[in-house]
Amino acid sequence: MVATFDRHPAEVVRPEHAPLLLCDLDQRLELLDNLGVDTVAVIPFDSARALETAHDFIANVLVGQLGAAKVIVGEDFRFGHDRLGDVDLLRAAGDALGFEVEGVVLGESDGDPISSTRIRTLIADGSVAEAAVLLGRLHQVRGPVLAGDGRGGPELGCPTANVHVPDAMALPAVGIYAGFYEDDAVGRWPAAISIGRRPTFYASADPLVEVHLIGFSGDLYGHAARVSFLARLRDEERFDSVGDLIAQMQQDIEVSAILCADHFDT
Repeated sequence: MVATFDRHPAEVVRPEHAPLLLCDLDQRLELLDNLGVDTVAVIPFDSARALETAHDFIANVLVGQLGAAKVIVGEDFRFGHDRLGDVDLLRAAGDALGFEVEGVVLGESDGDPISSTRIRTLIADGSVAEAAVLLGRLHQVRGPVLAGDGRGGPELGCPTANVHVPDAMALPAVGIYAGFYEDDAVGRWPAAISIGRRPTFYASADPLVEVHLIGFSGDLYGHAARVSFLARLRDEERFDSVGDLIAQMQQDIEVSAILCADHFDT
């Protein structure tokens, strides 16, 4: 069994400092299912839970609700009100209440621990290939396909799906990426992805996630999209003419197609 919180505790305890999410709850459950986990206990985290002491959490949840015989956590695990619970406290409680405790040493890459903070930093910098190595998968964001301003197909010859990603999710830095688009209706497609403000057309704007499905033709409005990032191609640029922009977009699509094909081969 895996026990996980919903919401992230920081969203309740210190919302102004809550980290961006690497995956939402639905994706987390899918990933755990793919790993062969038998059962997932989703523990609601609210203001009452934030005030629960470490001892009460052990007695009420780990023992009372889950009937734990062995608890496995990271060696830096902290829990309970004011984060006063740690692995040593958990072990002492286990000795008294009859369950084992194992604190697991964090994995390392290049001599540094693999942590969610490190992965978020890589994603925020646009280093999605490096983040994928630590994640063991491509970083993915999800959201509905909404109507855009209609430039992509008629004006630029490059129709895109405008994917609305919730603000709470970790989004890569502004730039152009190779990756994949996927939804339950059309399956998985290689894609060129833009996260940007479209400086050729607008003085300023909020970043948009626009995805060109390579070789696809069809209507995606309203689809629940999943967008995965394989590699960063370049920074976003402002072009002097629409023609220059179109030429660069075609080059981005060609490079994305090659990278995605290589990814499938490996």
